Amino acid sequence: MGDFNDWNETSHALENMHNSGVWSIFTTDLKEGDIYKYNVIGCDNVSRLKSDPYGTFAELRPKTASIVYDEKDYKWKDKKYLEQKNKEVLNNEPMNIYEVHLGSWKRKWNGDFFSFEELYEMIDYVKDMGYTHIELMPITEHPLDMSWGYQTIGYYAVTSRHGNPDEFKAFVDKCHENNLGVILDFAYSHFCKDSHGLYRFDGSPQFEYEDPLKAENLGWGTVHFDLGKPEVNSFLLSNAMYWFKEFHVDGIRVDAVSSILYLDYDIGDWRPNQYGGRENIEGINFLRRLNEVVYKNIKNPLVIAEESTSWPMVTAPTYLGGLGFSCKWNMGWMNDTLKYMEMDSVYRKYHHDLITFSFMYAFSENFILPLSHDEVVHGKKSLLDKMSGDEWQRFASLRLLYSYYMLHPGKKLLFMGGEFGQGLEWRYAYGLEWELLEREQHSKTKTFVKDLNYLYRTEKSLYEVDNSYEGFDFIDPHNEEQSIVTLMRKGKEDNEFIIGVLNFTPAVHYEYKIGVPYLGVYEEVFNSDDEKYWGSNQTMKTAELFAIDSKWNNQPYHIKIKVPPLGATFIKLKANTRIEDKNR
Repeated sequence: MGDFNDWNETSHALENMHNSGVWSIFTTDLKEGDIYKYNVIGCDNVSRLKSDPYGTFAELRPKTASIVYDEKDYKWKDKKYLEQKNKEVLNNEPMNIYEVHLGSWKRKWNGDFFSFEELYEMIDYVKDMGYTHIELMPITEHPLDMSWGYQTIGYYAVTSRHGNPDEFKAFVDKCHENNLGVILDFAYSHFCKDSHGLYRFDGSPQFEYEDPLKAENLGWGTVHFDLGKPEVNSFLLSNAMYWFKEFHVDGIRVDAVSSILYLDYDIGDWRPNQYGGRENIEGINFLRRLNEVVYKNIKNPLVIAEESTSWPMVTAPTYLGGLGFSCKWNMGWMNDTLKYMEMDSVYRKYHHDLITFSFMYAFSENFILPLSHDEVVHGKKSLLDKMSGDEWQRFASLRLLYSYYMLHPGKKLLFMGGEFGQGLEWRYAYGLEWELLEREQHSKTKTFVKDLNYLYRTEKSLYEVDNSYEGFDFIDPHNEEQSIVTLMRKGKEDNEFIIGVLNFTPAVHYEYKIGVPYLGVYEEVFNSDDEKYWGSNQTMKTAELFAIDSKWNNQPYHIKIKVPPLGATFIKLKANTRIEDKNR
């Protein structure tokens, strides 16, 4: 039904082909731009108007009809980018992701959304800031703004809030032109109950489980996909391939993987599986199949899991019994770190394990360290406001948090606004507080993040060996009394390393001894307390740090440095100064 037939309920009836359950019609009566829905006469003989589950474009909410869209032969210009990406070993490359909600990066004064073309401004900004990827919270069609896109109606439709499918292709193309990868978020665990969507498509459970104990997600007010049905598997696997193939996206992030893996995840009453366990057998099989299909058909894809439990081998290959994801969000690191940073620095020495425990499991998966949207919403406060102390201490602590995050093994993800110290927690209906950049402390925080991003991209030791103990060494994790941690990140070459000293209290330490692996001259290459970052300038900008032939911290030599307050200093061996000690 649609404008093309004056919403006549019977004039364009579909036929059930060979009683297969596949319904079809051939007609030339529709043209591009026509709106339409399916009139589904259900098993209860009730008619329901449904949007097209496979529709590629839809009306702007609150309207709900699908729109006939002629997907033209878009002329891609990203061949060079794709050829280069396909040569890379992604685990050995820098990955620094800028997470974005397109509807609130910026918002027009009248509340309207920016178009994809207008958002090219964001691409320029992200490139200038030194990020490698943009991750977009769901840009598929969804009825409710406050769901942020995670309660999807049109899994194949680009949301009309920002433009049409070809305009989104051009947006991705523009990202690739600027050497930025694009990652899209998808919720394959659940979908919303809006009457025009997938829910009870013919009056009975079709896309969702028939068993209400498995179907209902009471925590989110949604229903779970029945991942035991081949038709549902086909719908979702095809969906992932559609975005990879048709839109050239570089990766997808699968939201709420835990709710796919477990039968008892946030749903109240539940029923064990056939073996008496809480694991969702068909959910596990679906995730493995998803990754197998993507890796078989796409060169060098990213398939990222947001998985919040200790489920093992999330990023191990499926042939070894793993789930097959490329990367997993390190939620344990995020929770422990933010809990530690919210404490007054006086008490941190009693909770030193919160900042060091993550290294016990840092290489058990291919991790991404997320400082994501979920941590700056629903009363959790912005990252800046999570930090303890007065205003200077909060900004210093934020810089220290980012320094620690960049030094810690794992790829990186920061939610928009964090790069300049957004003051308010995230509000989906409003743009970021760009006016804060008129204040020195915020503009200098942005400069700090930009410099830190470029340091990450240029120092191989910070990303080249991310998933192995060979790329990491603790020099001194035990100084809980002073709340100082000293660690070393290592690249593949002997001379490729950075030593980071992280001070989680406001005290300045002079002549502080740290162990180093080689004789030679060392230098400070980055200091979060630099005055250009709104710090107190306790730096060693011009100092040459000569290694002393005396053991310290289980290292054969040591140097003496100045440790900044609530700050981080990164130390490197100065080029061509290494002295070979033939006696060792």
